[in-house]
Amino acid sequence: MPSPLLVVGSLAFDTLETPAGHAENELGGSATYFSHTAAWLSSKVRMVGVVGKDFPRRHIVEFADRGIDVGGIRVVASGKTFRWHGRYQKDLTDAETVSLELNVFGKYAPKIPRAFQKSPFVFLANGSPVTQRTVLDQVDKPKFVLADTMNFWIETEHAALMALIQRIDGLILNHAELLQLSGQQNVVAGARWALAQGPRIVVVKKGEHGAMLFTEGDFFALPAYPLEHIVDPTGAGDSFAGGFMGHLARTGSTSFDEMKRALAYGTILASFAVEDFGLRRLFNLTSEEIDRRVAEFARMVSVDLAEEPAGR
Repeated sequence: MPSPLLVVGSLAFDTLETPAGHAENELGGSATYFSHTAAWLSSKVRMVGVVGKDFPRRHIVEFADRGIDVGGIRVVASGKTFRWHGRYQKDLTDAETVSLELNVFGKYAPKIPRAFQKSPFVFLANGSPVTQRTVLDQVDKPKFVLADTMNFWIETEHAALMALIQRIDGLILNHAELLQLSGQQNVVAGARWALAQGPRIVVVKKGEHGAMLFTEGDFFALPAYPLEHIVDPTGAGDSFAGGFMGHLARTGSTSFDEMKRALAYGTILASFAVEDFGLRRLFNLTSEEIDRRVAEFARMVSVDLAEEPAGR
């Protein structure tokens, strides 16, 4: 029986420029990518976020049609929805922010509906650690909390971020952010440092090079799913997190074996998200396509090591 999964984050409109083309007013935002990915695996996704008067009602209906509980989406009639314009160069590694309009998201203070407060699985999407902590203050003893962060918060709200890390079960960030946060010289040392601050797990995103999972006594890594053509990497990290947490919520387990499987599902779902602009690919995805890619990926990463002496 799937467990309820709560996500608190942004809903946005994005203008996107990549080597593959240009797209305007694409539906985006961390909570949006996460929810649409997690919903493929878990039937009890709960979304909390804020939009403005310019946010079409049809999008909220689309969320609900995908089984996402939209009871936590607040519509501010006097403001506009968060907007971001990003430009990617040929390597698609980092986006240049052309313009950023926080609008109603700028002073957003999440209010978790009473019906959502007992959600056993919680994802705190990238945002101010102060805001993320206010969410923790409103939920009732969740089983597993995963929080995302980025270089901006590491630089500007370091003390608040460290206080947050002591209260969560899992931290997810990319390898550069981990090194920045920890002050270490490599990912393994950085992950060990982060685990010592309180979380049970640290998930390190390495983009086209895959992802790594660290716990106090175990380690697991997977490559990225190989893609020949990538259209738009926006939302890949949130889609990865949606697959990861969606699987855990589907099973209700946080064992290391299930976290390994969750890392695989995160990798696979994120590979679909980058194949078109915005959420277009996730909207057009089918369960058959997911099953086929899961089987392909399982074959790719499987290895049978013969039990023979290593020496001659």
